[in-house]
Parts: sequence; structure tokens; C-alpha cells
Amino acid sequence: MSAGNVVYFDFDQAEIRPDAQKVLAEHAARLKGTDKKVRLEGHADERGTREYNMALGERRAKAVRDYMIFLGVKNAQMEVISYGEERPANVGSNPDAWAENRRVVIK
Repeated sequence: MSAGNVVYFDFDQAEIRPDAQKVLAEHAARLKGTDKKVRLEGHADERGTREYNMALGERRAKAVRDYMIFLGVKNAQMEVISYGEERPANVGSNPDAWAENRRVVIK
């Protein structure tokens, strides 16, 4: 999908940011009225406990799912999974790396 497949989040947040709304609208437009399915993979940076980060990744993926449902995508078309801090996009331990790791990847 050419809309981009990553939605980023602020520290310790699971709210959809305004800069993500266009990306999600483009994905929703491609999914509505089809049988296509996507997986929403939630991630967190390394700060926090493993359990907390797993829950935060799940909340982020569910926030994306809920926003896509609001835009008309069927719940059955989306799978939610959390990897917490286990699959970082950037293995650094600094503010730039943390920002890259607070995300949901749409696959």
C-alpha cells in the first residue's frame, strides 16, 4: 500500500495523532468494500516493563483499528497484535530511536 504503513505515537500515548489521520484514511479507502485484511502490529520503545510495553503496543494497535472502523473498515478485516518493545525499528537508546519505536505497522 502506497499510503505508508507506519503510524507513530507520542510517549506513553495510544491516541491517533493528526499526522496519522491521512495515512489511515488512505488505508481505509483501500480496504472498504473489499475482502482484504491487514495486521496491525503495535510497538513501544524500550522504556517501561515488558508487560507494560506489551499492553501499550496493544492499546496503540486497537486505537488504529478503532479509527479504521470509524472510517468504515470492518473489524473482521483487521488483526491486532502487540510486540511491545521486542521488535524495535531502531535499536538505539535515545530520543530519536524511541520516537521511531512508538508505532503501529500496518501489514
